[in-house]
Amino acid sequence: MRLGSGTFAACCVVIEVLGVALFLRGFFPAPVRSSSRTEHQAEPPAPEPSAGASSNWTKLPPPLFSKVVIMLIDALRDDFVFGSKGVKFMPYTTYLVEKGASHSFVAEAKPPTVTMPRIKALLTGSLPGFIDVVRNLNSPVLLEDNVITQAKAAGKRMIFYGDETWVKLFPKHFVEYDGTTSFFVSDYTEVDNNVTRHLDKVLKRGDWDVLILHYLGLDHIGHISGPGSPLIGRKLSEMDNILMKIHTSLLSEKRENLLPNLLVLCGDHGMSETGSHGASSMEEVNTPLILISSAFERKPGDIRHPKHVQQTDLAATLAIGLGLPIPENSVGTLLFPTIEGRPVREQLRFLHLNAVQLSKLLQENVPSYKKEPGFEQFKMAERLHGNWIRLYLEENASEVLFNLGAKVRRQYLDALRTLSLSLSRQVAQYDIYSMLVGAVVVLENPAHPNSQWSELDVVILLGTMGHVLSLGASSFVEEEHQTWYFLVNTLCLALCHEIYRNCFLGDDCEPQQCSHVESGFVSTAPPLQDRSIGCDVLEPHRVSESPTSLHTLRGCEKWMVMASPWVILTCCRLLRSLNQTGVQWAHRPDLGHWLTSSDHKAELSILAALSLIMIFALVQRRCSLTSKVAMALGLLGVYCYRAAIGNVLFPWQRESKDISKGLIEARFVHVFVLGILFTGTKDLLKSQVIAADFTIKTVGLWEIYSGLVLLAALLFRPHNLPVLVFSLLIQTIMTKYIWKPLRHDAAEITIMHYWFGQAFFYFQGNSNNIATVDISAGFVGLDTYVEVPAMFLTAFATFAGPVLWASHLVSFLSSETSSGSALSHACFCYALICSFPVSAYIILVTSLRYHLFIWSVFSPKLLYEGMHILITAAVCVFFTAMDQTSTTS
Repeated sequence: MRLGSGTFAACCVVIEVLGVALFLRGFFPAPVRSSSRTEHQAEPPAPEPSAGASSNWTKLPPPLFSKVVIMLIDALRDDFVFGSKGVKFMPYTTYLVEKGASHSFVAEAKPPTVTMPRIKALLTGSLPGFIDVVRNLNSPVLLEDNVITQAKAAGKRMIFYGDETWVKLFPKHFVEYDGTTSFFVSDYTEVDNNVTRHLDKVLKRGDWDVLILHYLGLDHIGHISGPGSPLIGRKLSEMDNILMKIHTSLLSEKRENLLPNLLVLCGDHGMSETGSHGASSMEEVNTPLILISSAFERKPGDIRHPKHVQQTDLAATLAIGLGLPIPENSVGTLLFPTIEGRPVREQLRFLHLNAVQLSKLLQENVPSYKKEPGFEQFKMAERLHGNWIRLYLEENASEVLFNLGAKVRRQYLDALRTLSLSLSRQVAQYDIYSMLVGAVVVLENPAHPNSQWSELDVVILLGTMGHVLSLGASSFVEEEHQTWYFLVNTLCLALCHEIYRNCFLGDDCEPQQCSHVESGFVSTAPPLQDRSIGCDVLEPHRVSESPTSLHTLRGCEKWMVMASPWVILTCCRLLRSLNQTGVQWAHRPDLGHWLTSSDHKAELSILAALSLIMIFALVQRRCSLTSKVAMALGLLGVYCYRAAIGNVLFPWQRESKDISKGLIEARFVHVFVLGILFTGTKDLLKSQVIAADFTIKTVGLWEIYSGLVLLAALLFRPHNLPVLVFSLLIQTIMTKYIWKPLRHDAAEITIMHYWFGQAFFYFQGNSNNIATVDISAGFVGLDTYVEVPAMFLTAFATFAGPVLWASHLVSFLSSETSSGSALSHACFCYALICSFPVSAYIILVTSLRYHLFIWSVFSPKLLYEGMHILITAAVCVFFTAMDQTSTTS
């Protein structure tokens, strides 16, 4: 028994998915960890170095602070505090930074800049693996050594309010807590009020040692409307008032406690210029870190500028401040300004404990650790430290002791920096065996065509190979949208050349044949077909044996065919101006920024209304009357939803005063989406029963396609609706004036769909940075966080371009032929064209696994490729199902 090419391709893609999963398992292993101690057995602290004299400092130093309050503001980037916005909206914080008892830092967060990995970095001092960007969706219990676990073991009473990620990471550590969901980004008010409402009561109590507050509102505002929103200033003012309340309360307790209190203001990550986060831009990785305590009093005229440090440095600093062991996996260094007011002996003791912890971690993860410069510096500092202790115990208070102490301090600080840098480069090991097996599984699947090639086939082949080769350079990965823009433009020019040659050279050029008779087009060609039998490879040959030329077309239609590539080029050029994406030029102003500014809401409203009208006109042609009515009402609901949340205006409403979450309007649209999808699915199932009625299946496919278009219109932000319009317009033009009159075969039509699907992924404003994922799309119509619908809506909104073009391909091929051969042909071709970049990229990532940008550039792209191969698998399974339906019909 021989498999059909569609079934064979679907099986290949499923195997490829398993191969990619196996490769990712080897590429994203758990980070390197220390094995020196377990959860229930801790090593005693290293004794103070000595040289000929015994030291009595063999225990952990006592805590430096009585109480610690950590106020974490999600997505608080450094310029929100240290820039003009801080001066304007956070005056009290600005005063503390410039004149108060505080130390300020700009803490660099390593990618991925999402919440859960950043919390782990703050409390463990380690660099989480990149796979934590996926675990962020459902955080597991944190078993790694951390400050919270150490504090609980030491009997510290801890209270937490805010992002429930903390509760998931530390489920039994807090004596009191109240968690709020972090993923429902539509809420930026109650999510913070739920934290603040506990403050007055808690601050008056004295039965706690550590208070942690995680505010989410700023991050949610960024996801909804970006860093330029007027809501940002109001939220910063709110946070400033809360900080003042906490600081004032802690100062009032100063007289009651023997030790000072510590207030920590920090962010987990920053915010990109589009309001998102996850990537490695300066706006996303630079966060403020402000330590406020009466222990940091400074003299008049003492100006302290924010210093650049690593986010992982906070774990060691908190551990020392609370009198706890430094987390064993920490690669951070103690923030020295926090202890520079202490006696020299205590300073050296703290630095020595930090250096011992880092040197042990280095020994366990670097075989040649003795040759590391940081280890040599540490040993030198330890010897000098021992000499200083001997002089100190001899009660030698000479200048020699002072100078030696300063030298030891410098030596320790240099050793800490070097050790931290060395360990940061060794945060993970690759499972090479899993990577190689996964790569082999993926690489064995692609088949290779073997037939005669047309000029268009050569362009497609060279374009695909060029794109694959470009993925070996980090800059091309960051700016991949430029590659696809170039390829679709080149494709349009190649089509233009083919059209003009056929129109002016006539029959000598042997043009392609029409697959379907359309009104106005003269055709003697049979339906789309392929000549492959069984599981033979795809042959990109012409489907007709009786060529005709385009000069047989009537005048108006002929000119439309000749103008169509130029119309498509114009559409693509307009779309490029709508959304700047990538990395290097993403900050530049574009039409999207102009439309989303508060000054141009009327223009955006008109554009959104016209776009929705155009969507209806382009989609409703092939739908049933019921679906047409549902589509019209659904698109009206889309506009009402955007007006309800304040994005656009109603004609009778000049300003959107009554802003809501738009739950009723969004759910109204969801009902019509589900109704249209149900109608289309019913028709598809009906076509299997009524084998003779081929029209039922065709209508069913187009209705499913129109339902997906309506869902995309709901999830797209108003300024992106023209992207959907141009996508539908290009599909219509290509169908009527290129694919049919030029009589392209199923293989070429499939590859064109794939290319345009990739281009429209970037036309939406997406990039290979995680920061461009619009999380707010996952909560359209939801009043709380529901994981499965939120993930589905977010994924669909992100990959709407490829999904809509793939679904259009199924609908188009099914409506142009009554046999399943074209669908089988397309399925095999789609699997083939998708396998090339995935296979090549796996090889490239394996060879570049020690590249400088492996985690900031190549790894996010690998996750996108993994998601795309899942979409490919779904498309091929759907192709196969349609193939079987056509076969049974």
